[in-house]
Amino acid sequence: VYELLRECRDYGLRDQMSRAAVSIAANIAEGAERDSRAEFARFLHIAKGSAAELRTQLYIAERIGVLTPAQAQPLITELKEISAMLHGLIKSLKT
Repeated sequence: VYELLRECRDYGLRDQMSRAAVSIAANIAEGAERDSRAEFARFLHIAKGSAAELRTQLYIAERIGVLTPAQAQPLITELKEISAMLHGLIKSLKT
């Protein structure tokens, strides 16, 4: 995300996308260090929300011409996979 947005002049969108990307990994890491499965699941939910946020921002960036479809679509696909993995992990923590 950082590499793709280096030349982006829409600083607001660039900042939001960068923060959402970092938030995914940061919340997974922070949740993994918590003392309970419920707390871990809570942070995974936040990470999943950040993945959805970034995916939406990628759609917007593609739509307004900040990114090409060739740049945005692989990341969108990857974020869908990340969301599915997070969903599975959250589900496993509830059992």
